Amino acid sequence: MGTGDAVARLVREEGTRVLATLVRVTGSIDLAEDAVQDAVVRALETWPRDGVPDNPRAWLVVTAKHRAVDLVRRESRRAGKEGEAMTWIVPEPEPVEVVRDDLLRLVFTCCHPSLALEAQVALALRTLGGLSTAEVARLLMVPEATMAKRLTRAKQKIAHARIPYRVPAAGELPARLAGVAATVYLIFNEGYAAGAGADLLRVGPIEEAIRLARLLAETMPDEPTVLGLLALMLLHDARRGARLDGQGRPVLLADQDRGRWNGGAIKEGVELVGAALRRSPDRPDPYVVQAAIAACHALAPSYAETGWDAIVSWYDVLLTVQDTPVVRLNRAVAVAERDGPAAGLELVDAIGGLAAYPWWHATRAELLHRLGRGEAARAAYQRAITLGMSEPQAERLRGRVAEL
Repeated sequence: MGTGDAVARLVREEGTRVLATLVRVTGSIDLAEDAVQDAVVRALETWPRDGVPDNPRAWLVVTAKHRAVDLVRRESRRAGKEGEAMTWIVPEPEPVEVVRDDLLRLVFTCCHPSLALEAQVALALRTLGGLSTAEVARLLMVPEATMAKRLTRAKQKIAHARIPYRVPAAGELPARLAGVAATVYLIFNEGYAAGAGADLLRVGPIEEAIRLARLLAETMPDEPTVLGLLALMLLHDARRGARLDGQGRPVLLADQDRGRWNGGAIKEGVELVGAALRRSPDRPDPYVVQAAIAACHALAPSYAETGWDAIVSWYDVLLTVQDTPVVRLNRAVAVAERDGPAAGLELVDAIGGLAAYPWWHATRAELLHRLGRGEAARAAYQRAITLGMSEPQAERLRGRVAEL
């Protein structure tokens, strides 16, 4: 990687937290985004020439604060705000709110209960930086034009209702938890199985999502959603060392060397599942149930010894609280492993609403392949590839087509 590429990656990684800090300082997402964008441009212009500063994040924060002041000064209608804006460039004391991390503050701030849950998550993902409107649309499985309108409406509602960008008090956190948890998990998924690009696995988003989940667990230690979310991510990430081969190609779960799984992460994740289940005896929590499914995989000595009966049963529980096409697809995969590809294919074909989802087609292709229906499998594989995925996953599917 060249110097310019390294600087660009560093700026991208730091930019999210810098934006979170600027939103807290200025109270405006739009102003913060403009100021941080200008600071990023200056960094990309000067750092390759002059060298990266000792504290890149501090440099970006100070530069963005000065830029925010300049932007306010130029807006004559906000002249009365200039005195307040000048205080932004003075180092401020650490806030005393219950949420003490700027990035986590920003997630909670975006997830205002007056917005629909889908709008909360979309706004949080888009504002956190690093994700374009197209990427947010792909994560939430809606057309890009629909997502653009959703984001615009969310910002307009915030502006018209004069909803403040402030960190909620401790008593307000539970009402925002659903959006926060969904946002953190989608950040994790974008790293765990990138939906586009040259890399299947991106460590940065994975570790950031787990860091945020640990902070959530410190802030809300008795919330089953939080414990289940952290457990789920730890149990999935425990497989990291075995998910790619030496050439960066994906290794299927059935073929992974389980000796390379992270035993410490598995132990912690399983203990968290137990704690979360004890805290949700009456109504299942979706993250806790998904973590229980991940625990079944993690604790199986081998793929052949996987407890598919238990996994299918957990999916039945999950459907009682999260009946979505993707959950039904995942359950169908488990049924196929337990009862055979014909039983799985029947369930997959009965699922509606996933015609634009590449993994519905890829799952059909795999089951058709196992049933010896080569032409139909080839067409389904090719359809999956055309709908978009990371290059390593696309290459694996092209290999399956070649095998046919």
